[in-house]
Amino acid sequence: MTKITIKETQNPTIIKFEFDDFITQNQNFEFKNIDEAQASPLAQQLFYLPFVKTVYISGNFIAVERYSIVEWDDVKDAVAEQIEAFVAKGGVIIKVEETQTKKQPITVYGETTPNPSALKFVVSRMLTRNAVEYKNIDQTASSPLAQELFKFPYVKEVFIDENYISVTKYDINDWSEITLELRTFIKQFIENGGTVLDENLIEVSTKNDITKDEAFDKLDVTSQQIINILEEYVKPAVAADGGNIAFDSYNEDNKVVKVILQGACSGCPSSTFTLKSGIENMLKSMLNDEKITVEALNA
Repeated sequence: MTKITIKETQNPTIIKFEFDDFITQNQNFEFKNIDEAQASPLAQQLFYLPFVKTVYISGNFIAVERYSIVEWDDVKDAVAEQIEAFVAKGGVIIKVEETQTKKQPITVYGETTPNPSALKFVVSRMLTRNAVEYKNIDQTASSPLAQELFKFPYVKEVFIDENYISVTKYDINDWSEITLELRTFIKQFIENGGTVLDENLIEVSTKNDITKDEAFDKLDVTSQQIINILEEYVKPAVAADGGNIAFDSYNEDNKVVKVILQGACSGCPSSTFTLKSGIENMLKSMLNDEKITVEALNA
């Protein structure tokens, strides 16, 4: 019998139910209601649960977003058992023939970011749960989309997270000259079944979750508090601007917090101001320590 592993995500309303093997190859699906889920009998069954808001299927997992009428602690085990029972009876997770023949229309729109060199292209469906940054075309083995984007001479960096692609450009072109071309290309690439991220290749990063947890447990209390503050209060804000922030280290002797900026935040002229006036002040206040300073390794 298939054994499901339950994993929490950074979003408390979303839980991942992971399989031992891949359940879909190079495709991502998002279903908002039972009518949309005709390609997935399993997703349709899950929508009979009154608290299920959205079902995502990608790689080796099914992620379920809940309404606030329940807490995951009360129902996640029952949902895992229902998925296991469905598969054990030979239930179909995804109807391959339907997903291969039907073009899936999406919308893509551009959003400005605080970084004038970066633009955020928001897609009307989930792309990934793992933030991935590409500095050049040689790093794009896991993302055919990023690989194609680097073939545009003005594309400098690509950052993919959740439901958006953040593109950083060289100064040779203004956004007014290239935004429509990029937006159209991304929309057509995804609608025609192109792979945004190959789960087979980024699976390595998801397997590192246990290692990350072990590393977190070994950190000093202040470092753990800093990570929790960044995750809860800072990351959602920078994600809205098309970027990401990652904790690197904390020095107990000189009270210096070092972070890594990604996506639109990397190289942003306002990033220094954000670090000092926003994040640094927040950490000082929440940790009650005026000596804390924040430095970005790649500001």
